Amino acid sequence: MTTTAPKTGTDTVARGAESVDPATLPVRPGEEPWTAEEVHELHDELISDLERLRGEIDAADAAIAGLMRDSNDGAGDDQVDAGTKNISRESELALANNARDSLAQTERALGRLEGVGFGVCESCGQAVGKARLQAFPRATLCVQCKAKQERR
Repeated sequence: MTTTAPKTGTDTVARGAESVDPATLPVRPGEEPWTAEEVHELHDELISDLERLRGEIDAADAAIAGLMRDSNDGAGDDQVDAGTKNISRESELALANNARDSLAQTERALGRLEGVGFGVCESCGQAVGKARLQAFPRATLCVQCKAKQERR
């Protein structure tokens, strides 16, 4: 049985959690192996995040379109009004871009979960850690490599 992720903008086809063998997912020393139930929960969380983020992007795009339309109606606006409109527009653009980045990360995590490489640190090749992935499923670096990256 396969499932398909809802399509709202990009074409992400999910094969489903059934395609994932929990035994193939790496764990750090001392961690319990992944169970099928945990993989299903993680998969469902990623699918839910995809839907939520697509909704946020649609809402932000609608807000941006409204702000752009309103920016042409600046007759009688003083500098403060114009500045406020610019700040609102820039804020909505930043929110939309953040949601798009998160969507791309989530799609990538789902692809890695259903394909190859989920749970493997992209820097050192060691296990990212089950607990870390359960807390943040889009993680691609282990804690040590992430700490090194943030110090740079």
